[in-house]
Amino acid sequence: MTEHLAKLAPAAAIAPAAILADLDAGRLRVAQPDPNAPDGWRVNPAVQQAILGLFGDRETRTWDLDGALQFRDRVGLPVKELLDSAEARAALAAGKPWRIVPGGTSVRGGVYLAPGVTIMPPSYINIGAWIDEATMVDSHVLVGSCAQIGARVHLSAGVQIGGVLEPPGQRPVIVEDDVFVGAQAALLEGVLVKCGAVIAAGVILTGTSRLYDLVREQVIVGTLEEPLVVPAGAVVVPGVRQVAGAFAQSHGLALAAAVVVKYRDERTDARVALEEALR
Repeated sequence: MTEHLAKLAPAAAIAPAAILADLDAGRLRVAQPDPNAPDGWRVNPAVQQAILGLFGDRETRTWDLDGALQFRDRVGLPVKELLDSAEARAALAAGKPWRIVPGGTSVRGGVYLAPGVTIMPPSYINIGAWIDEATMVDSHVLVGSCAQIGARVHLSAGVQIGGVLEPPGQRPVIVEDDVFVGAQAALLEGVLVKCGAVIAAGVILTGTSRLYDLVREQVIVGTLEEPLVVPAGAVVVPGVRQVAGAFAQSHGLALAAAVVVKYRDERTDARVALEEALR
C-alpha cells in the first residue's frame, strides 16, 4: 500500500485538535505497512486514542449544505470537505481527481482519500479510514472507522467493512492492494486481506473465523490476539461444513464456511479468477 505522507505518530498523545487535518492529508494513519511486523502491519494506538478524544465533546452543531443536505453531529466530527480542499486540488492537479457521484454519500472528516478514488452513492466512510489510489467504493458500502483500504481495490455494492476505535491498539480491518471484494461481503473484527485476494459475494469473515484452504490443505484460524489473515492471491468463496454430533448429523445440519478454492496468478484478473472458481 502507498506510504506517501504517512507515518506513525510517536508514543506521546496526539492533540485531538490537530488529528483531523493530519488524517485528512495522509500525514498520519491508524496502521501502516511494517516489514518488521509478523503480518506486515503495525497499529498506532496514539492515533486511535486521539480520534476517541474527538467524541469526548458532547456539544453538537448543524451543517447546512446550501439547504440541500443538513447534518447534526458532534462538533469534533465534521463532514469532510470533498471539493475545496488541499487534497482534492492535489488529486485534480495530478490528473486523478476524486469522483464523488451525487446521491447521498457521506464522508467524515479524518478520512484520507488518495487520488483517483471513486465513491458511488449512497456510501458512508467513517473517521480514520484510509482509501488508497484508484479504489472503487460502490453503492451501499460502509467503510468503518480506521479501516485501511489499499490501492486499486474494488468494494462491490453492499460491502461492509467493520470499524474499530476501542480499545486503542486493536487492529482495524485491513484490505491490501488489488483486492476484489464481492457484493454483500463483510470483513469484520480486524481481518487482514493480503494483496490480490478475491472475496466472493456474500462471504463473511470475522477476526476469529476459520478459513478452509483446499489448495494448501490447511485451516487458517484467527484469534482475538491475532485476527484472521487471508493469504495473498487467495480466491475465497462461500461454502458449508458439517456440524459434529449425532443430533446435528441426524438433521443434516451444516454451518457456513469460507473456502479458498484457488489462487490467482499474474495472468488472471479478479473477475476471471472468481468465475473460474465458481464454475
